[in-house]
Amino acid sequence: MLILTTFSITARCPRTGMVGTAVCTAIPGVGALASFGKAGVGAVSTQSFVNPYLGIDALTLLTDGKNAKEALETVLAADPGRETRQLAVVDAQGNGAGFTGSDCIPWFGHQVGDGYVVAANMMVDEQTTAAMARAFVASAAESLPERLLQALEAGNATGGDFRGRQSASLLVYKTEEYPYLSLRVDEHPTPVQELRRIFTVTQRQLLPLMDVMPTRTNPLGDIDPNDPNIALLIKQVGER
Repeated sequence: MLILTTFSITARCPRTGMVGTAVCTAIPGVGALASFGKAGVGAVSTQSFVNPYLGIDALTLLTDGKNAKEALETVLAADPGRETRQLAVVDAQGNGAGFTGSDCIPWFGHQVGDGYVVAANMMVDEQTTAAMARAFVASAAESLPERLLQALEAGNATGGDFRGRQSASLLVYKTEEYPYLSLRVDEHPTPVQELRRIFTVTQRQLLPLMDVMPTRTNPLGDIDPNDPNIALLIKQVGER
């Protein structure tokens, strides 16, 4: 059984309706197994002795109209390994629900706030979740991707996973079925710092294009060939 001993934040932005997660752990490739989301529906993080189907099935239940608490309780009731799990669910209305099983590896715990859930296990102490919650609340004027990353950075600064850190990811949905932002650092000695570096590049080279991409209702999108952001991407990578 794979241990995704992790610290994460799952949240919704009340201004934009964006939903997403940010997560870090001490094994490679955390973003592939721990983070789930859907525009207009919600976001889910699953960790500890990870069962990805908790994320998959909770998101299906949210899509079917269940709220965060109902989705969380339903998937956990069907999981015989629930006491080894951590699960965080935030729905499209900003309701949050969290669960930490009694058989997770200490220190473990979670905190539910207005529009967010932070969770951690195999931490040094409770400072990690507390710091993440404070950072998320304090950054309310920022975009959701920035707030999620600041929360992850705050958790990382406390020491985080006592084994060290190896991978991190940032996943955000806005209005479309495809992610507004999906960044992963699958193996790195300082994954949160590397995630920040990639996010900084993405803010300049990718995010300006996301609002003009093709959508379900506008398959052509609103891309203007004369847009300076398009001109930027035509340049060689080293010249941008």
